[in-house]
Amino acid sequence: MSTLFQDIHYALRQARKQPGFTLIAVLTLALGVGAATAIFSVVDAVILRPLPYGQPERIFVPQTLSHQGYTQPFSLPSFKDFRAQNHVFAAVSGVSTRMGGANLETPSGPVALDWVQGSDDFFDVFDVAPLIGRGYRPGEDEPGKNDVAVLSYNVWQNNFGGRADILGQVLELNGHPYTCIGVMPAGFRYPLSVQHGIYTPLHPDPLIADQRGSHWLPAIGRLKPGITRLQAQADLDAVLNNLGRAYPDTDAGRREQLIGLSDMVSGKVSGTLWVLCAAVLAVLLIACVNVAGLLLARGVKRQREMVLRAAVGASRARILRQGLTESVVLAALGAAGGVFLSWLLLAAFRTFLIHAMQRGADVHVDVTVLLIALALSVSTSIAASLYPSLRLAGVEPSQALRSGGSAGTSRAHHSLRSVFIVSQVALSLVLLVVAGVLLRQVAGSSNTDLGFDGQHILAAEIDLSPGRYQNHNVWADFYQPMLERVNHLPGVRAAGIINLVPIQAWGWNTEIHVSGQPPTPANEITLAEDRYVSPGYFDALGIRLVQGRMLSPSLDIPTNKAQAIVVNQAFVKKFMPPGMNPEGQHIDDSDKADEKTRIVGEVTNVRQDLSQPSMPEMDYLYTELPAQYSDILMSTSLVVRTAGNPHTIIPALREVLHQIDPTLPFRAPETMDEIIADQLVMQRMATWLFGIFAGLAVLLAVIGLYGLISHEVEMGTRDIGVRMALGATRGSVLQMILRRVVVLLLIGVSGGLAIAYAAKQLIASVTVIDFGHQAWLLAGLAVAMLVTGLGAALLPARRAASIEPMVALRTE
Repeated sequence: MSTLFQDIHYALRQARKQPGFTLIAVLTLALGVGAATAIFSVVDAVILRPLPYGQPERIFVPQTLSHQGYTQPFSLPSFKDFRAQNHVFAAVSGVSTRMGGANLETPSGPVALDWVQGSDDFFDVFDVAPLIGRGYRPGEDEPGKNDVAVLSYNVWQNNFGGRADILGQVLELNGHPYTCIGVMPAGFRYPLSVQHGIYTPLHPDPLIADQRGSHWLPAIGRLKPGITRLQAQADLDAVLNNLGRAYPDTDAGRREQLIGLSDMVSGKVSGTLWVLCAAVLAVLLIACVNVAGLLLARGVKRQREMVLRAAVGASRARILRQGLTESVVLAALGAAGGVFLSWLLLAAFRTFLIHAMQRGADVHVDVTVLLIALALSVSTSIAASLYPSLRLAGVEPSQALRSGGSAGTSRAHHSLRSVFIVSQVALSLVLLVVAGVLLRQVAGSSNTDLGFDGQHILAAEIDLSPGRYQNHNVWADFYQPMLERVNHLPGVRAAGIINLVPIQAWGWNTEIHVSGQPPTPANEITLAEDRYVSPGYFDALGIRLVQGRMLSPSLDIPTNKAQAIVVNQAFVKKFMPPGMNPEGQHIDDSDKADEKTRIVGEVTNVRQDLSQPSMPEMDYLYTELPAQYSDILMSTSLVVRTAGNPHTIIPALREVLHQIDPTLPFRAPETMDEIIADQLVMQRMATWLFGIFAGLAVLLAVIGLYGLISHEVEMGTRDIGVRMALGATRGSVLQMILRRVVVLLLIGVSGGLAIAYAAKQLIASVTVIDFGHQAWLLAGLAVAMLVTGLGAALLPARRAASIEPMVALRTE
């Protein structure tokens, strides 16, 4: 132990004597370890850490598909039949997460919560007991028995102060009284993205509760002990086949895919995270190579010191241990810096993580990650120092003393330094290529033609409490006065409402057929998106009329049996022959001719989803809705076009909503730019991370290149002096050094492009690299890497060219 303390003391003294070397080595380690620690924290929380449920590996999601192959949830009647007829699930629950959530009235004002509704065995699926109280009882999802609620831990703490007497209390939820029957423990939430949730039994809309053709209810279940996934798949296929034979009009041809909940949660992000792991390992490898180069260069300078140690009796093991101890001291300092850097990275990306991943809020640096960071730092340092330490420990004193000023100039050292430079450049270029392609992709998606001008548009979600508007005219009592006041706010040019804001949400659709057109082929998808709008919506978004007329409350009055709609250009292109005027056409949605929905106009396309072209769309007027469909008005979005910055009207908008309905929680509006950014959150996060990693890699490569060329110049001072004494010019010396650097850079760049090409399948989960169409971009990045590398080598090369021959020779 005394020897160990001597080694540590000596290592610290060496660090103080060489502050420049210590700072660069520690910073290099901190950059590599910090980036790796941050990414591992994300992977651990999102992929590796078990879900917060009992035996989560037995929880599966039966994802049902239509006969044409698109995702189509259960209807409530088909779900009940499915639950009764299957033989593989110990518990299976239908789950509805109502868009917009629920309004909870508290003494301090209304609060917006995430609302999760499930059938009576909802909590049995997850096998998690409430912290206090109970879950649902059998049959408690039936109408009249379902006015009970279970609070999440966060809601209990934040809105009720963690009161122990909460059980049995009556809560005002969406204007209806609910009895609190339980509180879930702190770790429980479903879906995992729900942070402030309240759980109630199903409250289906009476209009869709008994309709087999209304597919709106996803399911989740826990397999019985001993049942395999393949057995469950076969049983569920049989159940769906039975339902298809019994109800051919609505259930024929439907099938399902049984997906593990853990796979569903990680989803597409897992591929991105593993690619990020590969990227951060590349950064860590570059850091390792960099530190190895620095230690090798320092080792050459300390060669005589180690010879003297050996001459006075130090064994090779003793010298090796001293070198490794110094590396461990560097590792400890690097680990501390790495943990701090990882904390900064995770803090900077917290918003990205929460929006992009269901478990993003769980990401943090914990004890396990700290230990792994320490292990990474130590292993990286030892790996980087192993060769230099072994080499110093194995030096023969007589050979070292004879080498004189030529130490470190052997062909082996020369080749090793070349390998270091090439590997750093190659790995840096791979990260630079991925970052560049991602940046172009995100920029292209942000500039996608949406079909409207997104500048100066604000969207605010509105979720009314149904209990407050029971037996009332929702349009007359709330929306009409609200739109009148909003339209008169200073700076507002137009305002309207829609059930689903474009880009932000899509998914309400109907299978349709235009009257008089040939029958649709059996396997062709005939879906059209449904939208419910107010007249002002078209002006607010800037949607233009192509032909026919716009929807008008004065013309399209509710007393007409046939509803009027406008359709977009994508609808006309898909469902009508070329040249047909859509005005006056009808949709086959009723057996009675005078009740069929009629088309009154065609409008320009609006992109519903940022990742695909505009889909066929039918727009209905809210004012034309029959009274029995008034529940659709409970959850809408207000769209406002302003003359200037949309954020400036938010305080006035809050005041308008509060004046009309004081029980309505105000949900923070978003601009259209923010909505688009939310849809690209995973790509943006990957772009930022790859950009940071690429920047770190290039920085480390530049430092390494500068350090190694400087070391070569220092070790080759005598050789350069001899050359210049024999007639070499300063220009020829400069050219000699830069020629070698260019060769190494070209080899590294070529290797980097080859690695990127070989790994393009792996990288495809993040972005697609097309070496044909993106040749100019890749060439530009390669040239940038070359120029950066040359810039790093220029200063030590000029220093070499400025060496005075007599001074260089006199030092010998």
